[in-house]
Amino acid sequence: MAEHKIDSRFAETVDSPAPFESFGSVIALNQATARQHVALIEGSSPQLNQETRNLLRDRLRIVAVLLFLLFAVFLIRSLFSLPLYAAGPHQIVFYAHIGLTALLALIAQRLCVRCDVVQSRLRLAELIIIGGPAAFFLLLNYHKFFHCATLGDGHAHVPNIVGGWILLIFCYALFVPNPWQRAAVVLSLLGLAPSVIWLLAWQRSPAFAQLLQTKNFEDAFTEQLMVMVLTVLTATVGVKTIGSLRKEAFDARQLGQYRLRQRIGSGGMGEVYLAEHEMMKRPCAIKIIRPEKAGNSKALARFEREVRATAKLSHWNSIDIYDYGRTDDGTFYYVMEFLPGHNFGELVEDHGPLPAARIVYLMRQVCDALAEAHEQGLVHRDIKPANIFCATRGGLFDVAKLLDFGLAKPLTEMREAGLTQEGAITGSPLFMSPEQAIGSDQVDERSDIYSLGAVMYFMATGRPPFDYPQPLKVMVAHASEVPQSPREINAEIPKELEAIILRCLEKQPEDRFQDAKALGEMLQQVPSDPPWSSRLAAQWWQEYGCPERKAMAVAAMEQAAM
Repeated sequence: MAEHKIDSRFAETVDSPAPFESFGSVIALNQATARQHVALIEGSSPQLNQETRNLLRDRLRIVAVLLFLLFAVFLIRSLFSLPLYAAGPHQIVFYAHIGLTALLALIAQRLCVRCDVVQSRLRLAELIIIGGPAAFFLLLNYHKFFHCATLGDGHAHVPNIVGGWILLIFCYALFVPNPWQRAAVVLSLLGLAPSVIWLLAWQRSPAFAQLLQTKNFEDAFTEQLMVMVLTVLTATVGVKTIGSLRKEAFDARQLGQYRLRQRIGSGGMGEVYLAEHEMMKRPCAIKIIRPEKAGNSKALARFEREVRATAKLSHWNSIDIYDYGRTDDGTFYYVMEFLPGHNFGELVEDHGPLPAARIVYLMRQVCDALAEAHEQGLVHRDIKPANIFCATRGGLFDVAKLLDFGLAKPLTEMREAGLTQEGAITGSPLFMSPEQAIGSDQVDERSDIYSLGAVMYFMATGRPPFDYPQPLKVMVAHASEVPQSPREINAEIPKELEAIILRCLEKQPEDRFQDAKALGEMLQQVPSDPPWSSRLAAQWWQEYGCPERKAMAVAAMEQAAM
């Protein structure tokens, strides 16, 4: 059914207060995003949360791999050319080198990509990865001093031992996320280690002490000490700078009590994020609008009206609104439930026209949700496949959710609010009613009935009622043309369902169903053998439901419950 996919050039809402690509992509991650495992955070500080533990794990693995490669290369070299490892008292260095290389390889392997490691084990791994090479350098440097001080024929010298320590210091500073105070302590200990080796060799090796006196190497100690002090100071400042940048990035992803995890949609006026409430650890979707993108106060008023209109609805098949507010910089946002599943457009585009029994099963739920909205005087005005969601909720499958009341208006306040100019065209061209297409101000509940008919037409045939490439031609067709009979496209559509669809698509509002309740009752009378049920829905989801989305949703809920 690829030839019947909706043209993206005009599938979006016209004059929508928040022209997002679709609210289906707001709640559901698209196919590319769904393949990414979402790990929800567990705290409000960049030093304590799950996100930082994952970062620490990944960085420690990088350091372990880098140091393993470094020590492995030098181990191979030592097998052929380093006399220090030949035999005698220095043989312990050789075996220590082998053991450290193997240990780093083991640690790198244990810090696997997907494993969830507790903080105490990560800190133990940090101690081994940094402390192991430090202990080896202490042993190596000590033996180097003894060895170089006893070389004959004028070859005795004081070796430069700071190279390895500088490498270790900067590996720690660059890769291991830490508060700068903690890092300063660790870096200072690493920086003092060469001086400790100097003093220890001077006290325990008469040959080394004699070498310092006879060769006037006293300044070498001071020089290496200054190098290490400057290295530690530079690395500490670097850690503090990196930490500040991480803190700024963390704060930038914080919206009130909500932590923004991943952007899952965007549009001309804002973005939508997968997020989590810090205290309740509940995954949610946040739709935000930036003041600089709003342009004027009317746009923000439209956005706020959307929140208030949707929040009034309590039906199971309407999207739940948890919260809304403004930040100090004027950013307006509202928080919705997170729905794992597919919108109706994705169902049809991925699996072709739906069985009549399933159309009835889903659309009756939509009618129930829309009936509540109409009873409260709200007209949706932007019903389309992307704004109706097929989700899993409460252990049930094929739970229909009516989304995005972005164009909803109380009938009694349409003119008083002054939020949409008279004659303005609102809605999605492929599914808008004739009244919307001509910009009439007489848009009421029956306009939503027409859009429901257009959506059912799409679900039953795999194409919208009018499939022209030009948006204007589509709008003219809604106002003047008779759509092709659905059974001419798909002969398996029951006559009763076809009659319901065509009645919804009548040009004159008085010729349609007059309310969503009446439409739902007629859908109930459509014969189906067998009728669609929650059991059949569960079977379909097990066979065809997107495994990436289901797995991601399960993982998100498990993380939130931790």
